[in-house]
Amino acid sequence: MFRTFLFTALLAIAFFVVEQYYNASWLHPDWKILLVFFMSVSFLTGRLVSAGLQDDRERLVPMYLAATVARMVLGLAFIGFFLFHHIEERRTFVFDFLVLYICYTSFEIWALTRNLRHNS
Repeated sequence: MFRTFLFTALLAIAFFVVEQYYNASWLHPDWKILLVFFMSVSFLTGRLVSAGLQDDRERLVPMYLAATVARMVLGLAFIGFFLFHHIEERRTFVFDFLVLYICYTSFEIWALTRNLRHNS
């Protein structure tokens, strides 16, 4: 959880600097909502995987896949909600969402493989 919070804080600092000092057309004005969403989903999926691992180590793969599907479904619901409510700059919002989705998924895979290498 600490790594996810640190990763989110680094992204927030980077986005804040870009927003304040550069005129970045690729950065949506509501980037803070996206970061809060992804940090929340990462926390929830992390708890799901850790809860599944407490009883049986054999359940790692099914629990991780369930967490990935949950992240995808929550992401689709999140995007659908904002597109349904006619958010401004839709393409930028969807682009930022997809980039953050890939970043957080890659970060969680890296963290998982790092822990698996240490335990094997």
